[in-house]
Amino acid sequence: MDPILNVSGLTKTYASGFHALKGVDLTIQAGEIFALLGPNGAGKTTLISIICGLVNPGEGSVTVGGHDIIRDYRQARSLIGLVPQELTTDAFETVWDTVSYSRGLFGKKADPAHIEKVLKSLSLWSKKDNRLITLSGGMKRRVLIAKALSHEPRILFLDEPTAGVDVSLRQDMWQLVRSLRDTGVTVILTTHYIEEAEEMADRIGVIDQGRIILVQDKHQLMRTLGKKELILMLEDTLPDIPEALSSFQLRPGADDRELVYTYDSRHNDIASLLAAIDRAGLRLRDIQTRQSSLEEIFVRLVGRTS
Repeated sequence: MDPILNVSGLTKTYASGFHALKGVDLTIQAGEIFALLGPNGAGKTTLISIICGLVNPGEGSVTVGGHDIIRDYRQARSLIGLVPQELTTDAFETVWDTVSYSRGLFGKKADPAHIEKVLKSLSLWSKKDNRLITLSGGMKRRVLIAKALSHEPRILFLDEPTAGVDVSLRQDMWQLVRSLRDTGVTVILTTHYIEEAEEMADRIGVIDQGRIILVQDKHQLMRTLGKKELILMLEDTLPDIPEALSSFQLRPGADDRELVYTYDSRHNDIASLLAAIDRAGLRLRDIQTRQSSLEEIFVRLVGRTS
């Protein structure tokens, strides 16, 4: 199956001399949710802006649905919906009018039924006649999503979609993104909420200093890079770690009755550790395990390249 989006050797250098992108290669398959993570200044917004036709590229190529974003600009752009970070809306338009107008910008015929469906899916139907100036920040962000969906795009870019949105609205948006994926829409999101990517994405990409440093299936990423901790809870206090256990590089836990052993799924010596604990005369009260979050993996990856 051909990818819905293909980025090859993409570079971007601004007039100031700043190298925002340095040979980015990225392939996105139709119908997936892809999360692009990276620190501020890593190149996320520049990459999205080039794909969406808002910033001119340097070297390299980008195709959307087989259409080159330079040679076939109109066809490529018609396949893309973009929800920007900034709340840029016409304050005195109604919700219905601004979403309908966005559809017309792409040369699409008026389709009130589609606009109604989009507004209802975003819990905006009751606000359809409200002027945008009267809406809360969370509702304005929903309007931006509605505008991006008005022309029935095949790819939806969400640039920090839940910034400034409360927890309940964030959960609603996660559900909306999943439902869009189920209808065949490809969703690409950037986010500072690592749990958002961990909750929603099929694949994770990490960009840092203008380069893609990793693209991987989320679950595989968690398995291969996620550290695990074995928390050993003892019956008695332990002022110091016995010399007989020094080779396992244990560290104290939350109190002097806990020891913590860090390992990964490929390298561990748990059986030997438990045997050594028994030989040392230590009595175990309980054992718990904890796996690294995606946020911890991300921090390690970015730290590794800095």
